[in-house]
Amino acid sequence: MRIAFAGKGGSGKTTLSALFTRYLAATGLPVVAIDADINQNLGAALGVEADALARVPPLGAHIREIKELLRGDNPRIGSADEMVKTTPPGRGSRLLDLSPDNPVHQRFGHPAAGATLMVTGPFEEDDLGVACYHSKIGAAELYLNHLVDRAGEYVVVDMTAGADSFASGLFTRFDVTFLVAEPTVRGVGVYRQYADYARDHGVAIKVVGNKVRDAEDVEFLREHVGDALAACFGQSRFVRAMEKGQHPPLERLEEDNVKTLAWMRDTVDATPKDWVAFTRQGVEFHLRNARAWAGRATGADLEAQVDPEFVMGPEKQAIA
Repeated sequence: MRIAFAGKGGSGKTTLSALFTRYLAATGLPVVAIDADINQNLGAALGVEADALARVPPLGAHIREIKELLRGDNPRIGSADEMVKTTPPGRGSRLLDLSPDNPVHQRFGHPAAGATLMVTGPFEEDDLGVACYHSKIGAAELYLNHLVDRAGEYVVVDMTAGADSFASGLFTRFDVTFLVAEPTVRGVGVYRQYADYARDHGVAIKVVGNKVRDAEDVEFLREHVGDALAACFGQSRFVRAMEKGQHPPLERLEEDNVKTLAWMRDTVDATPKDWVAFTRQGVEFHLRNARAWAGRATGADLEAQVDPEFVMGPEKQAIA
């Protein structure tokens, strides 16, 4: 299952992404954590030392290598230069799983709190004025497009703050999106943006209140987000310690907040996996990009990359 953490800057989404990753990994199940935020802080929140993080190859800096790998023997894709971030898999594409043999994890992954951490990479000085951050997270989008995840396997993605992920089809690549919201006007504002954008795409958004002090805060959130409010994290010494760069053992997390994490996992596990919808949405956004800019940019017929008989799913990974 793929889980996105979104929210405004400062809402605590990175901290909760790391905490949920640690909670899932503590069960011994496969967990991948991807830092797709322009501010690359997930690794530090998972306790990875700065010198080790500096040695993790960023996905965004090796996107051509990733394209070459994922293209496989797909006859509809002439070269890596003809692939864009929305290019969907088809017959002959290299599909990925969460096994130890996953070549992307072997090349770009780093152990972190029992999970495998991958990073899209920071916004470099050379990028200023000539590139947008979506060029970095395009590698993560390609990875998710070609990933076959099964029950009991998790990919947690810390998204960039605000609603920037809606500039591409990335927001449709998840089974559940947890939107972290503080009980403030600005905190719930991002939810309204997400809800408006996602309404026509079947994206499941669950609001997780954070830094909630009392029943009045809960009522404020419920007033502004309604039934989308799924759970709340109360004031937490444990979370506060994480935000200060500390890494207390998970056993010290307050009981109520442990229950919230358990509910979040139950929610994810209970979400139906719809590979048909996943494939359809991927194709829709690819065609939209192809017609808007990508066809001209590559000089290729990107609409012809769509394999009309291909539906993503475990049986396709087994064949590949």
